Amino acid sequence: MKKTEAPLDKRFKIAHREALIGVILVIINFIWWYGFSYGLGSAKVEDYQYIWGLPAWFFYSCIVGTLLMIVLVSLTVKFFFKDVPFEIEEEEKL
Repeated sequence: MKKTEAPLDKRFKIAHREALIGVILVIINFIWWYGFSYGLGSAKVEDYQYIWGLPAWFFYSCIVGTLLMIVLVSLTVKFFFKDVPFEIEEEEKL
């Protein structure tokens, strides 16, 4: 016997899509941070390069990574997220 599922409300489909986009952004942030932190940071301390007095691995992973994520989240919200009303429309109630 096949279980019948009620179709998801349009708002839930949008919320699921936006949640997936959020998870993708978190994964991008982690890969960026991990790559620079452990990629550049695995060298000997004597061999570190410095940018503005900070180790290059820290500068790229934390400073540039934060700025990059601010830009990516801003663009994502502007172009991919939708304004969704929380109230159920009167037509749907009937």
